[in-house]
Amino acid sequence: MPTTATIGRPLGAALGRQEREVLHSIGCGLRDDEIAAALGVPEDTVAGHVARILAALGLRDRSAAIVHAFDCGLVVPGRGPRTAGPAPGGGRVAGPKVRISALGPLRAWADGRPLEPGHPRQQAVLAALALSAGRAVSRRQLLDGVWGTEQPATNVVPVYVYRLRKALRVGDGPHALIEHGPYGYRLVPGAAEVDVARLERLAAEAGAAVRADDPAEAVRLCSQALDLFRGEPLAGLPGPLAELERVRLTELGISLGQRRAQSRLRLGRLAEATAELSALSVAHPLHEPVAAMLMRALSRGGRQADALAVFDRTRRRLADDLGVPPSRMLRGTYEMIRRGDEAGLGRTGNAS
Repeated sequence: MPTTATIGRPLGAALGRQEREVLHSIGCGLRDDEIAAALGVPEDTVAGHVARILAALGLRDRSAAIVHAFDCGLVVPGRGPRTAGPAPGGGRVAGPKVRISALGPLRAWADGRPLEPGHPRQQAVLAALALSAGRAVSRRQLLDGVWGTEQPATNVVPVYVYRLRKALRVGDGPHALIEHGPYGYRLVPGAAEVDVARLERLAAEAGAAVRADDPAEAVRLCSQALDLFRGEPLAGLPGPLAELERVRLTELGISLGQRRAQSRLRLGRLAEATAELSALSVAHPLHEPVAAMLMRALSRGGRQADALAVFDRTRRRLADDLGVPPSRMLRGTYEMIRRGDEAGLGRTGNAS
């Protein structure tokens, strides 16, 4: 049996030789009686080793010890008495990918089959990995991002990772989706498709279409991106990271709606643009750039009274909900509509 960690966290002097062998056996999936038979020691001795291993490494239970055995390199996925041969492709997943959607309540599928990522805090760990764009996320980053100031009393991150590996496994390897290295955890490259990554690619392509003066292509790409939303991003997930991502992704969705409306205006589709901006304004009544765009679209359609009513409604909501007056931009749009300054409205009507 190997007794030296080769990757991940070193065991150092925390464990003795036999305890390392016990930890390796635990990682391979052996029971205490099987470990005792393999090592030629009483089962009570194995139980004592297990208790010392958990205490020395700060692990909560046997599940966490299994994860630690993989993370520190004592056990390699695909090798050992409880596993089949090595996964093809040097550990990369073959077969169906896992699809992860964060643009609504967190969901996951494999080959069209829904997967169960667990309770909200465990889902938040998966969300942190899915949104890291292939970068490793350290245990400390996961603790801060998922738990914030409500830090757990025990080392729960390896336990949650272990459960996610089981819940989200694809192909023959039970630990294929999430890997661990010197800098933390990450999704195995190519093992998962995340809707947020597709959203960001489409948003970038839509921006390029606007810069290339191709409004029809911008409308098409914005529509594809907006169709990915299934509700509030990461709905119901706890932690500072989920809250920040909710705000960022919601704002990206609003920006895409503005860009699509502006591109429709460029194509002369005034009614569609006005309807889209009206819906955006209802959904986000405190968003002043949306209100200003709606006012300009209404004025362009000869509906100055409706445009001014949008200003009054937004002004009241800002005062009631935030205790602030309208911004200079919104007041400027209001004044130009009152003056009938169509040239000025045209100059300020471009979405970013």
